[in-house]
Amino acid sequence: MSTETRPRAWRELARYPSALLGVLIILLLAGVALATPLVIPYGEALERWRGGEMWQRHPVNASPAWVDRLRGGNAARTLTVASHAAEIEEVPFPGGRRLQVPLDFDYAYDGFPSEINLFLAAEDHARAPFVRLTWQTPDGREVALGGYRVARQERISISQDRGLAQRLGGLAPHIGLLSDPLAEGEPEVLHGGYRLLLDAVVFDDQAGLEAELVLYGRVHGIAGTDHQRRDLSLALLWGTPVALAFGLIAAVGTTLTTLVIAAVGVWYRGWVDAVIQRLTEVNMILPVLPILVMVGTLYSTSIWLMLGVVVLLGIFSAGIKTYRAMLLPIREAPYIEAALAYGASDMRIVWRYMLPRILPVLIPTFVTLIPTFVFLEASLAVLGLGDPELPTWGKVLNDAQSQSALYNGYVYWVVAPAILLMLTGLGFAMLGFALDRVFNPRLRSL
Repeated sequence: MSTETRPRAWRELARYPSALLGVLIILLLAGVALATPLVIPYGEALERWRGGEMWQRHPVNASPAWVDRLRGGNAARTLTVASHAAEIEEVPFPGGRRLQVPLDFDYAYDGFPSEINLFLAAEDHARAPFVRLTWQTPDGREVALGGYRVARQERISISQDRGLAQRLGGLAPHIGLLSDPLAEGEPEVLHGGYRLLLDAVVFDDQAGLEAELVLYGRVHGIAGTDHQRRDLSLALLWGTPVALAFGLIAAVGTTLTTLVIAAVGVWYRGWVDAVIQRLTEVNMILPVLPILVMVGTLYSTSIWLMLGVVVLLGIFSAGIKTYRAMLLPIREAPYIEAALAYGASDMRIVWRYMLPRILPVLIPTFVTLIPTFVFLEASLAVLGLGDPELPTWGKVLNDAQSQSALYNGYVYWVVAPAILLMLTGLGFAMLGFALDRVFNPRLRSL
């Protein structure tokens, strides 16, 4: 495209509000894609996504916090009470010490937590300490939670204690420990100050005992959590650069190679063009998705391997016939004869005189091709053939499908990645259709 027609093309593009909206969506996605690796580096993102203990302070299947706020609710948020902020009473005795560690907190939410866990750490102890737990409520009641011998790292799931549930009248511990005993019918939260008292016996004069009480909420963050306590915002953010990189690289690779092969076939004609056309016809009948499924099932589900297979299968695609039809009249143009007359080489004619003539028409097709590959990568992930290491939109949908998210009411788990996929397709489609009308005057009246 010449320098004179370029500003005119931009002015024509500005006439279409849909194009401006598409550009805005693409710029927003591109900004997220560029900022995410800077805020959350790749290695850290993988470690956080794959590390189960990284998420142990997050609730399981918690909906986004902003959803509860929009509804005007007061659902439980995650509360964490650590022993380092407590006033510990210490009483020495021959051969050890007795520690009383109070973990105090105020509970002001209307709903009950989803579970309660206690994390204990007893490092550098010659003998394992012994801890007895007592739960104290705002109305003065005390509930014995039993005694435990503490290893170096101990996780006590209070909400899974069946014996405690029987003593609480059949209520789950995370409900019975916080419920009002005077309430009739459905359990109601008893608001006020609670205390979990740890009465510990340690057989060491120096080593201490660290404790952390976690009351898991039912809402979390801006995107919620999944069944493994992972914050879905990480997958939604990192899924953006992964999706755009996959779509962009695949679109560039297939478009450029297809265009060059079509131009070479048109210029040399004869057996070269015949071989290219026969390979194209064979490749056109090959199903891309089943081939990718076979590669992922029998070899590897690495996203880069899938990208390479997509580019290889896209080299001899149906686009070659379209580009060939566009390049045949150009080959007979007078300026091509002039180039031959002054001694231009074959490759110079192909690259300098033939390919630039169809680039303006190629741009809309290229733009609309990007979301096609984005959806392809998401489809493979939904089928369970996505990269097992990368957090992507398709992987989130696959996890939601395997856990029956919609059936269990976890709508947010499906809606968030689906909206991002829809925005990606909408942005590139609106821009591509507008560009098609700009570069193809016959479509402007439609």
